[in-house]
Amino acid sequence: MTPIKPYTFWGFLKSRGVHFVSGVPDSTFKQTYDSLITDDDITFVPAVREDVALGLASAAYFNDRLGAIIIQNSGIGNVVNPLTSFNLIYRIPVLMIIGWRGYGGPPNDAPEHWIMGDKSPSILKTLDIPFESLEADGFKESIDGLLTTMTEKSLPGALLIRSGVVQ
Repeated sequence: MTPIKPYTFWGFLKSRGVHFVSGVPDSTFKQTYDSLITDDDITFVPAVREDVALGLASAAYFNDRLGAIIIQNSGIGNVVNPLTSFNLIYRIPVLMIIGWRGYGGPPNDAPEHWIMGDKSPSILKTLDIPFESLEADGFKESIDGLLTTMTEKSLPGALLIRSGVVQ
């Protein structure tokens, strides 16, 4: 598998209308973050917590835009309440770009990531949040499919991205 280059990833998202991103830094996405924060066509607002990022990105909806957040999957727990008490109730779409730490369980990552790595898809399914496990091959079609579902259902959606898919 040839990884997706960060500028290709962000360029594609920009072509789909994503120009506002908030998030919490994640070392596994370092090159992706570096590319994001130096892109003059995307407004990036760092956040102290994932729920703050979700609130900021949700505001884009009220300007007829799609906002996004970029977080590590350990932060999914921090967005459950705002997702269920705001985004899902009021049907406010936000694209969640989630670094999938712990994918595949032991020995693929540090032990503190194994449980959340296993449970991340289940949590998204429980919340009825559409998601894609992003792969380098066919990533454009996967993202387009997710964005279409998000638009049609007016719901947030998630891209689960394991280490090495975007770099």
